[in-house]
Amino acid sequence: MRKLPAVIAVLGLAAVTLVGCSSAPASSCTPVADSDPAITSLVTVKGAAGAAPDVTMHTPLHTQKTAYRTVDRGEGDPGITSSSQMVVVDAAFYDGTTGKPLARTAYTNDLTQVFQLSQITKQFPGLRAPLQCASAGSRVVAALAPSGLAQGVAASLGISPDASVVAVVDVRKVYLAAADGANVYNQGWGMPAVVRAPDGRPGVVVPDGAQPTNLTIETLKRGSGAVVKDDSQVRVHELVVNWSDKTVATDTWDSQPVSLPLGQQPTGIRDALRNQTVGSQVMAIVPSADGTTGQSGTQIYVFDILGIDAPGTPVAQ
Repeated sequence: MRKLPAVIAVLGLAAVTLVGCSSAPASSCTPVADSDPAITSLVTVKGAAGAAPDVTMHTPLHTQKTAYRTVDRGEGDPGITSSSQMVVVDAAFYDGTTGKPLARTAYTNDLTQVFQLSQITKQFPGLRAPLQCASAGSRVVAALAPSGLAQGVAASLGISPDASVVAVVDVRKVYLAAADGANVYNQGWGMPAVVRAPDGRPGVVVPDGAQPTNLTIETLKRGSGAVVKDDSQVRVHELVVNWSDKTVATDTWDSQPVSLPLGQQPTGIRDALRNQTVGSQVMAIVPSADGTTGQSGTQIYVFDILGIDAPGTPVAQ
């Protein structure tokens, strides 16, 4: 059996027998219905949502440009607008030359397999456009041109470097890319100021003066999503700044969001996130008494609440 691409190992894809010879806001984001019917009509996708697809195609299928069709359109928000978003998907890949299966996920409706979308799109860059604006419940079929595969992926799949690959992606869950709630007015006297880049990434302007010793929490944006409860495992972007020297202690925007089981967090973080809603942005001034183990001074936390993980989701992402 040939070695599969790294993304397939990351996503836990089950290898099928390999045959060697044969950033717009989600609310305004609309997926493409069919980018090129002349190509996508060569592929038929059937099967119930949540189950492995039944795919037939006219072979050999070769295309020099990636074509894609939305088979089923999800009704939920948010949609995919960035490859940095966390998602849960199932996917199946087929050899365009023979129509034979190459690899697929287990299709068990396991919502704990959360990963950053870029882990797929780095290996299959041709999937970026097909998955744009797709929300939970969507099924997308794409005929990927050879250029839609990263270098070495075709060899890992055991197909010719000039072969096309047909991919069917079922989107199970999509997390927000950034807090998208309504702005909340706060008095803000003597408090740090939070500024945001166009993609939502926050920055903190720390005022001069002695660091506070009381826990203070402000909701900066109020989302309309699910409520964070005491037993929730919440997915967040967090920016942490040391008050004393105004240096950045933690910034998940440089990597990927973290998953926080609320009941295991120190008092300051737990109080900041409890009863907040998905889509909210929260700032917490956390003194060492309410902070993490070893925290030596007051820290400023800015949380973007992106979603709530399914029970059993691995914490280390």
